[in-house]
Amino acid sequence: MKVFDLHCDALLKLYNGHAVDFTSDEALDVTKTNLADGHVALQVFAVFVDPHIPSDEKYRTALQQIDYFHSEVVGKYETIKKITKWKDIKSLAPTEIGAMLSLEGADAFGNDLMKLRTFYELGVKSIGLTWNNANLCADGCGEPRGAGLTQLGAEVVKLNNQNKVWTDLSHLSIRSFWDTVALADYPIATHSNSYTVYPHRRNLNDKQAEEIFRKNGLIGMVFNPPFVSSNDSVQMTDLIRHIDHFCSIGGVDHLAFGSDFDGISTYIHGLEHAGKYQALINELLNYFTEKEVRGFAYQNMLNHLPEDK
Repeated sequence: MKVFDLHCDALLKLYNGHAVDFTSDEALDVTKTNLADGHVALQVFAVFVDPHIPSDEKYRTALQQIDYFHSEVVGKYETIKKITKWKDIKSLAPTEIGAMLSLEGADAFGNDLMKLRTFYELGVKSIGLTWNNANLCADGCGEPRGAGLTQLGAEVVKLNNQNKVWTDLSHLSIRSFWDTVALADYPIATHSNSYTVYPHRRNLNDKQAEEIFRKNGLIGMVFNPPFVSSNDSVQMTDLIRHIDHFCSIGGVDHLAFGSDFDGISTYIHGLEHAGKYQALINELLNYFTEKEVRGFAYQNMLNHLPEDK
């Protein structure tokens, strides 16, 4: 069964020099080989700029990661196709792997909306306002004051709407979440689980999840063990508890995968890299119908894509 994945950090590892070859470098969870082995038909590659990088270097840092995306991922392999329009996802051939850019946090453009428009032109199709920190757009879930969306942040969400781009709700503070989801035409939480199942600050409570479902958004289930369970060895069944709970509150048609591969340091047992995706699919089939599992794997995302601008 083919799979779409809403979030990985392979570009950050390539940029930081922790990996040198996207084909099969064992330092990477997401490689061309692993994507093929896992039947991953679409991989979203996040651009992440560390908040500690000086402000005048953040934009260039993001551009360098996008350059790696072009030179090391989509530029080297005929079978990896850059997604520039939403319709490109629907037209992928069975032998092709779609590769799409997202931006994890507004630090990369600061208060310069020309830079944001440049990211749209470069093919970024999902914009997250924050990582865990606060920035000029909003507070993240790690900011103690817990403030919400700024005037600049509201302008960014409106530009996302105009450009038919997802606004990513993962990492936001509670107040920022509600401010943002109220404005976003295309809300998505690319990599978050259920706070009810496991109360981690990065997870979504039921009211948040239900609002995403109400607005025809998606939640990408994240594989990072600290967001899944407190168990010493986290199993696929622990992740399935999150999926089952979201389904119980109306989310069966709004769930997807957002692994966070290459951004995590520990792994769910048996789900250590993108090549293991079919093991998860097989486990899910023990608990859900084939139609439901196809929904989680790719169809729900296909059903909720924005129309091209």
